[in-house]
Amino acid sequence: MSTTKDDIKITFLGTGTSIGVPIIACKCKVCTSANSKDKRLRASVMIETQGKTLIIDCGPDFRAQMLREDVNDIDSIILTHEHRDHIAGLDDVRAFNYMQKKKIPVYAENNVIEAIKNEFPYIFNKTGYKGAPLISINEIDVNTFSIYGVEIIPIRAMHHDLPVLGFRIGDFVYITDANFIADKEIEKMKGAKVIVINALRFKPHFSHFSVNEAIKIINKLSPEKAYLTHLSHFIGLHNETTKNLPYGIELAYDGLVLRI
Repeated sequence: MSTTKDDIKITFLGTGTSIGVPIIACKCKVCTSANSKDKRLRASVMIETQGKTLIIDCGPDFRAQMLREDVNDIDSIILTHEHRDHIAGLDDVRAFNYMQKKKIPVYAENNVIEAIKNEFPYIFNKTGYKGAPLISINEIDVNTFSIYGVEIIPIRAMHHDLPVLGFRIGDFVYITDANFIADKEIEKMKGAKVIVINALRFKPHFSHFSVNEAIKIINKLSPEKAYLTHLSHFIGLHNETTKNLPYGIELAYDGLVLRI
């Protein structure tokens, strides 16, 4: 398709839950599936728009994801929350520091920044540890902000009792690790063409939306297309589950590319 500077390309770097799929030592039909769509790294997406490459979440599979997608440069990392499956890959930013000779800006709420300082103290060591990744920290909150001219609208959600952020960029909305979104925040999602929302499994969960809960939110908003992400092996086989979802809703999978 032809593109303009405002078009958005979305690549799903990972669509799995915190321990990924397959799960270590699990022999269920999903974890032993030969279908590549049933193999899910930790949840993350890459957004390419206006000549910039933005990464949402940087989990422990970040290095493998960058290699798989042959990513040669990134312009920033945006973090939804502080859990390790969303921040543990920050050390691998070093490769971009070395190859591109630049710091990588990281955007996060204050509590997430504090978690990064605790998890990666050597990044902030005042003696200047030479092996540390070079990042610049940028604090965000629920207010709209921009990165190199790309406008980003944060969407407050709750991950059990932990406040997290989803994001809207143009006509694309991405929500992961949530089980509650207030009506005023759902308003921010209205009119988006593509909505991605987490759906851990069919059975209710204390900190993640179930499939049916995610579908209820999607039906409120009626986007052109919706995708479910942050999926556990309980979601079932990709092909079987997808064909049984309502029209316009699909399971996302690692490597899926969308253009808006």
